[in-house]
Amino acid sequence: MLQVKDLVVAYGQSQALHGISFEARENEAVAIMGRNGMGKTTLFKSLMGVLPTKSGHVSVAGQDVTRDESFRRVAKGLAYVPQGRMVFPTLTVEENIQTGLENAKDKTIPQEIYALFPVLWDMRRRKGGNLSGGQQQQLAIARALVTNPKVLLLDEPTEGIQPSIIKDIAKALNEIRKMRKITIVVSEQVLSFAMDVADRLFVIEGGRLVHETERANTDQQRIKAYLSV
Repeated sequence: MLQVKDLVVAYGQSQALHGISFEARENEAVAIMGRNGMGKTTLFKSLMGVLPTKSGHVSVAGQDVTRDESFRRVAKGLAYVPQGRMVFPTLTVEENIQTGLENAKDKTIPQEIYALFPVLWDMRRRKGGNLSGGQQQQLAIARALVTNPKVLLLDEPTEGIQPSIIKDIAKALNEIRKMRKITIVVSEQVLSFAMDVADRLFVIEGGRLVHETERANTDQQRIKAYLSV
């Protein structure tokens, strides 16, 4: 469903990603693990077309999107929940979600969104900026889901969120996969969360993928060693 091959990204003369290659199959969840500054956000921004690639290829469901602008990638099935959530603070919860329906004929928010995240229904008239970090994360995921993506990218979804809400988000992501059969790629530093949602785990270090494992075969101590400073 998502194929990334030999992806290279540079900031001026400084190379940030060094030939990243991986695949995520239909209805599979993949975690990209790594410390801060290892290239996770750069990778996700390049997958969405926010950052240009120097070389390499990205395809979604067999369609090459490497040279597409972000909005065209969304139309072809990519959705992105950025690090820091980036909700619109002065819009209501309902209005924030409706921004994901900008190009849809029907602006009605599917009821399954509120079934997945009941707190958003309760707070649908509240300003996005008045929500807690965990509530904003659920809002950002809901906004991405209404675009009906084939692949959902989530960059550091547990950052700054209390443990109970992290469990709720993991449960929701697993439920989304059952309901929609979509592919999920998540960047993360919290190993317990990755183990709850991912079928395969990769480790990124210095802009390179240095380790890959199936969840069932994961050596958690080895992953933790990569994540330690």
